[in-house]
Amino acid sequence: MTALTLVIPIFGLVMIGWLAALTKVLSDRVSEGLSEYVFAIAIPALIITTLTRPGMSGEIAWGYWFSYFGGVAVAWAIASFIGTRREGVDRRGAILHGFAASQSNTIFVGVPMILQAYGEEGAFPLFMLLAVHLPLMMGAATFLIESDGDRSLADRIKGLGLVLIKNPIFLALLTGMAMKVFGINPSGMAKTLLTDIGSTASTCALIALGAALRRYRVLHDLPGATIIAALKLGMHPFAVYVLAFHVFTMPPAYAGVAVLFAAMPVGINSYLLAARYRTEQGVIAASLLVSTIAGAATTVGWLMLLGRA
Repeated sequence: MTALTLVIPIFGLVMIGWLAALTKVLSDRVSEGLSEYVFAIAIPALIITTLTRPGMSGEIAWGYWFSYFGGVAVAWAIASFIGTRREGVDRRGAILHGFAASQSNTIFVGVPMILQAYGEEGAFPLFMLLAVHLPLMMGAATFLIESDGDRSLADRIKGLGLVLIKNPIFLALLTGMAMKVFGINPSGMAKTLLTDIGSTASTCALIALGAALRRYRVLHDLPGATIIAALKLGMHPFAVYVLAFHVFTMPPAYAGVAVLFAAMPVGINSYLLAARYRTEQGVIAASLLVSTIAGAATTVGWLMLLGRA
């Protein structure tokens, strides 16, 4: 499999979703419902199926975590620093610039892409990173944004806990890992249902992402969006690549998963946080669109560098 034959079908589905929404084949109501289905049902089913699959095990070295989140720290710090130097961007806005430049679109693009590239070999490190990525990134961003507010530390932690416990992806990760620990493997009708639903995750996720992109506007703040997208697609994976392959020691598949995870476009959670705090919504939405479009090309480059072409 070449890099192009891997990337084209994935981003081709994104384009199909975008065209379907643009031509009103998919209404906003349908595309929003499809996104909710992916987030609340299909991806959780895929996670539980994968984590409880026989032979799905491994050991994660500390270098794996340091490599990925070290890259996160580099991209976040640079983007936040640039944000503070831009006119009209306040402290919260600068934090969101950093969050967007280091928070990957894992559910809609990352999971399909990495499973295609590394298969079973990459499934365990992928889902272990996914399990840590969501609470750590959301927790860090929320804490930094609200650190100058009136809420106490206990209230902030409680609020974050409530957000996570209502998140279907986080609950599926906890469920899958608990089932793995206790040796519970779905069988019969339960296994069939989980497998059939999980098999729809990748296609539906990519079409839903494409449909959602129609609602974003690039021209609102193209320079700022381009900087965030460049840091997300370039600096973040580059920093992870240096750490994973030249500083720490780990299996090549683990290092490759960490780099590809970092090479994904800006994640939707960055826009959700911008909307929640009512700041930098335009530039964050534009960076999501710019990075998704540009990611079709940059992902090919990272796949070739990693030897998955």
